[in-house]
Amino acid sequence: MFRALCLAAMLAVLGGCGGGSGSGDRARNISGAGATFPASLYSKWSEGYRGETKIGLNYQAIGSGGGIKQIKAKTVDFGATDKPLTVEELDKAGLYQFPTIIGGVVPILNVQGIAPGQVKLTGPLLADIFLGDVKKWNDPRIASLNPGVKLPDQAITVVHRSDGSGTTFLFTSYLAGVSPAWKQRVGTSDAVAWPTGLAGKGNDGVSAFVKQTAGSIGYVEYAYAKQNNSAHALMQNKDGQFVAPSGESFAAAAAGADWAKAPGNYLLLVDQPGAKSWPITGASFILVYKDQPNAETGRGVLRFFDWAFNKGDQAAAQLDYVPLPANVKDMIRKQWAATLKAQGKPLYPIQ
Repeated sequence: MFRALCLAAMLAVLGGCGGGSGSGDRARNISGAGATFPASLYSKWSEGYRGETKIGLNYQAIGSGGGIKQIKAKTVDFGATDKPLTVEELDKAGLYQFPTIIGGVVPILNVQGIAPGQVKLTGPLLADIFLGDVKKWNDPRIASLNPGVKLPDQAITVVHRSDGSGTTFLFTSYLAGVSPAWKQRVGTSDAVAWPTGLAGKGNDGVSAFVKQTAGSIGYVEYAYAKQNNSAHALMQNKDGQFVAPSGESFAAAAAGADWAKAPGNYLLLVDQPGAKSWPITGASFILVYKDQPNAETGRGVLRFFDWAFNKGDQAAAQLDYVPLPANVKDMIRKQWAATLKAQGKPLYPIQ
């Protein structure tokens, strides 16, 4: 939780401090809220953008559910979510969504003597662990997958999100696809009735609980696993291969994504085919109003993400996110031009 507060404070500073001290300068800053999944990248993009433009980003990493609520309440300039909205949901709220980056959700664990990537798990087994049906680390199902690994006779403590979370949506979407028991008993959403476990707020909250709880397992976006030096599991993918989380395995999962045939840009990337594909991969999305109440505010949001698409790929790769392909970025820019308006006038291209 301390890291979450630090991140929020850092982003507030980036948004609130400026090249000038007057209210006019602050009014030019951009406000957003939502997913913790891409928060570390949005922070990095914000630093680079501010360095070039003197315009800051005030981003609240409060979870995808919170981001959806805040954009619908019109209290921020954009919302961020890892749970894409359907065309029907977008139309009802007057919203448009577009993807920004692709990343992966990773099971992390705290088991004495177990190093990162030492334990292998399958999707159905992971589901049974989070259902509470597999209760100890030396359970025969885990042991049979991991010959030669010293697994303790230790109770498993599940750690999950307490807030409405796109990370949870991706995780439960994957589990529901590979486990009929999970689909029937729990289902898929950004917030579910968890059968067992401790609840942490945000990726940081889950990371903190896993770190301090012996015998625990949780799920976080990969950047948080790396930042906290968390031990992660290898996962069996759709092709039957056990793979490690990485930018390469996330890119492999996204390789077949056909955004041009995704109405409303609604597209899930869990359990994709490919020998190198990470099975719990997903995109993060931005939500804005199709009809912007303030033209300059709408242009400000587009300027920021246009800059990120042009100059943010290196930062994304350094944090093990996967940048969108150039043709997808071009498609999104065409959507901006056709869809986003203020008083009937297009906001993009920005003059």
